[in-house]
Amino acid sequence: MNELLEILDMPFFRRALLAAALIGFTNGFVSGFILLRRSSLVLSALSHTMLPGIVAVVLITGTLNQAGAFTGALLAALAVGLGSIMVTRKTRLPQSTALAIFYTCAFALGVVMLEYAETAQNLEEWLFGSILSVGDMDLVVFFGIALFTLISSTLFMRPILLTLFEPNVAAVQGVRVRSVNYLLYAMMIIALMASFQAVGSVLSIGLMVVPGAIMSLFTNNTRWLFWGGGAIGCIGSVAAVVLSVILNIPTGPAIVLVLGLLFVIAYFINPNSGLFRRAQDQSLHPTHQL
Repeated sequence: MNELLEILDMPFFRRALLAAALIGFTNGFVSGFILLRRSSLVLSALSHTMLPGIVAVVLITGTLNQAGAFTGALLAALAVGLGSIMVTRKTRLPQSTALAIFYTCAFALGVVMLEYAETAQNLEEWLFGSILSVGDMDLVVFFGIALFTLISSTLFMRPILLTLFEPNVAAVQGVRVRSVNYLLYAMMIIALMASFQAVGSVLSIGLMVVPGAIMSLFTNNTRWLFWGGGAIGCIGSVAAVVLSVILNIPTGPAIVLVLGLLFVIAYFINPNSGLFRRAQDQSLHPTHQL
């Protein structure tokens, strides 16, 4: 405990806690859209495409930094995502199939390119997260992403929800469905880019899916789905950073494991379909076999 109190006085740890709060809330908030849109597998595929983008920047520039990694990961994710859409429009293949082809090939290419990168060992923190090394400019970026997400979702919440639930009705009412889908895609991609600083490109999908999944076990209210998911992502991420220091484990996996544990607990105690509720119902209404 004394060691934890000493670390709390260090600026790098306070920055890590603030970064965990910002990233956790942003990804938890966006996880509501991912859940409603049923795009978890799409984001999982895109998270794996960040590797070749990061390695490509390293090979071109010879250095590894936050700006380069962010740019490379973003371009790689956009290339794979837009490429799968283009193939889907030109062929009979569903987007899931095209995306599977693109992201597996992209990830394989990244693994091959990794052998030629001089900073290959330093890439581990980008694959599994290194939130303890964030700087002041990183916090500014995370705050900007959080601000963009909240403002965009607040201003366009009604057309977004209408597009998610009733796209045909939305089109009739004058909603630009394609533009709204692009906005959703942009929010998910940008949130994904922020999450890889906390948990890395390999584990980022966990931070983007689990908070919304936890809230969906407790409520059908979309407002609570977003804000509750943000709160869970924020609290879970901050708690995981603290636990990672106490237990001396990597912060990225710690965040995903804490959120996974919260999901297991929520599965057992949620009032709608939890196992404890089922046991209570069976005790109140036992079945009799003749």
